[in-house]
Amino acid sequence: MTHVPPGLTYPEAGATARRPLPAGYHHLHEVGYLGRGRPLFEAAADAVLSWRMHRAAGVRVPAATPRAAPGVTVDLSLGLGPLLQASVTCAVVWAVREERRAGFAYGTLPGHPACGEESFVVTLDGAQDVRLAVTAFSRPAHWSTRAAGPLVPALQRRYARHCVRVLRAEAARRAT
Repeated sequence: MTHVPPGLTYPEAGATARRPLPAGYHHLHEVGYLGRGRPLFEAAADAVLSWRMHRAAGVRVPAATPRAAPGVTVDLSLGLGPLLQASVTCAVVWAVREERRAGFAYGTLPGHPACGEESFVVTLDGAQDVRLAVTAFSRPAHWSTRAAGPLVPALQRRYARHCVRVLRAEAARRAT
C-alpha cells in the first residue's frame, strides 16, 4: 500500500515498489544474501520493519517511532560524534509484511540533501534463501550533494552493502 505523505520532495512516490525506476535520477539496486530459512527471514523482517537494522547500522532513529508504516515521519541522524552530525527527515511511503516479503520505503522531505526514495525489502525464496534488496532513486537537492558529485552514489552503495552485513549479523543472532 502506498501512502503519499504531504511534503515529499519528488512526485514519484512509491516508485521503488515498481519497475522501472523513474528517469532523471541516480538508481541503486543492491541485493545481498543473508542466509537460509524461515526463522532467519522472520528475524530479518522484524529488524527491518522495527528500525533495528538502521540502528545497528549506526543511524539514530527516535524511539517514539517503533515501526515503519505508511505515513510515519522519521527523523534520522547519522554521524561521528557530536561535531559531524547529519539529520534528515523522511516519510514512509509504503510498507509490506507478507509471507515471503517484508520491508518499506521512505521518501525525502524538505531539508534533505537529496531528493528521492529508498526501500529495504527482505525476501524468502522457494529454496529458503533470504535476501535484502536496497533500491533507491535519488538526485541532489542541495548544493553540497551537487558538489560531492559521484561521491554521493558511491556512499549510497557503500551504505546499502553495510545494511546487508549488519542485517545478516542481526538476523542470525535473533533467529537462533
